[in-house]
Amino acid sequence: MTKEFDLAALLAERGAERYELHARHLNHQLPRMLRTIGFDKVYERAEGAHFWDTDGNDYLDMLAGFGVMGLGRHHPVVRKALHDVLNASLADLTRFDCPPLPGLLAEKLLSYSPHLDRVFFGNSGTEAVETALKFARYVTGRPRVLYCSHAFHGLTTGSLSVNGEEGFRKGFAPLLPDTSVPLGDVDALARELRKGDVAALIVEPIQGKGVHEAPPGYLRAAQELLHRHKALLIADEVQTGLGRTGKFYAFQHEDGVEPDLVCVAKALSGGYVPVGATLGKDWIFQKVYSSMDRVQVHSASFGSNAQAMAAGLAVLSVMENEEIVANAAAVGERLKTRLAELVDRYELLADVRGRGLMIGIEFGRPRSLGLRSRWTMLQTARKGLFAQMVVVPLLQRHHVLTQVSGDHLEVIKLIPPLIVDTADADRFVEAFTEVMDDAHNGGGLMWDFGKTLVRQAVANR
Repeated sequence: MTKEFDLAALLAERGAERYELHARHLNHQLPRMLRTIGFDKVYERAEGAHFWDTDGNDYLDMLAGFGVMGLGRHHPVVRKALHDVLNASLADLTRFDCPPLPGLLAEKLLSYSPHLDRVFFGNSGTEAVETALKFARYVTGRPRVLYCSHAFHGLTTGSLSVNGEEGFRKGFAPLLPDTSVPLGDVDALARELRKGDVAALIVEPIQGKGVHEAPPGYLRAAQELLHRHKALLIADEVQTGLGRTGKFYAFQHEDGVEPDLVCVAKALSGGYVPVGATLGKDWIFQKVYSSMDRVQVHSASFGSNAQAMAAGLAVLSVMENEEIVANAAAVGERLKTRLAELVDRYELLADVRGRGLMIGIEFGRPRSLGLRSRWTMLQTARKGLFAQMVVVPLLQRHHVLTQVSGDHLEVIKLIPPLIVDTADADRFVEAFTEVMDDAHNGGGLMWDFGKTLVRQAVANR
């Protein structure tokens, strides 16, 4: 007799096998890594900016699923929208009709982007970037896209070609013929443009890796140069968009910047249904889709599905009704200000930077001999280990989830849900202060863990 599918029963029966299942059937290095750093927790439920383990411990989420959980977990408005769209039993993805939800979401997104005219919906940030790369190459007739050093735009082949991290690119060549330029270097951009084969520059207004902001005036100057050479400006707002930096888009912090193509994803999903969107100017879409013969020249099997569109519409409604962008600006400013005040207090703390709720905390070489010798031990084994030493006690002792901002970087990146409040911000600062006190006072457990990381780094060489 066929057994009826029961999700709750399946999870109750097999949920405890989660780490073994991953080790056996998925990326086997993930559970290994989590166990090494003590992150092999079992989380039972989540709500807003918090989740709880099986012992009932409350964890503060300062990671937001790499920025996906912009509204936190299980926002009731998004949940209701998804229940409503499922209950509606829509004739979804027929491919031979024009359903209302994609048009309504496009209209709403474009209302935040008055210089843009049309939208393509895909399923992820990397797909949004792939779309922008294809469109830029097609409409300019040129092969090369410029990207900035240390950029991250995704891991599929096209987006990997504009990825500034060699660790991600290694072993996957040949990639597309793209070229990196330093972020903020207008002269380097001009030299490449003079070669006449550049389709576009793709840029994160604030780079996720290291949390480095484009220098004041750079985006405007780059835009003018690109247009002078009949090339396009692509803004990758996959992580920085939808209020993350205290404005709807991060490029809006600089007057006069109007990218030709803008990529968004992550927070638009509401944390439920994968979605990506590429917004662009009318003439670009008119040229790509130039005739009925080209109506499917670029498409996505699950793009514009009803669940994703409903989630996106609900997210934008919540952002307006709950003043999410203003909250990100205000709480982010409080968090950054309080953290910046600690720079003079701790010699291991080098810098605090960012905008809104995208903040980078950078560590650096201390002055005192005792701390300097320990710092050198870590740096010799592998750069980035001290930041990991901070991340681990934040989780294990203080139940705060954070991340190191990139491989071989001594930077922690804070990208919490945009709904965090001042109490959450203060909780993080207090936890971080205790961890830094421990580090500067020679806290045995922390530095002992550093030795464990050193041994692991040496073993992996």
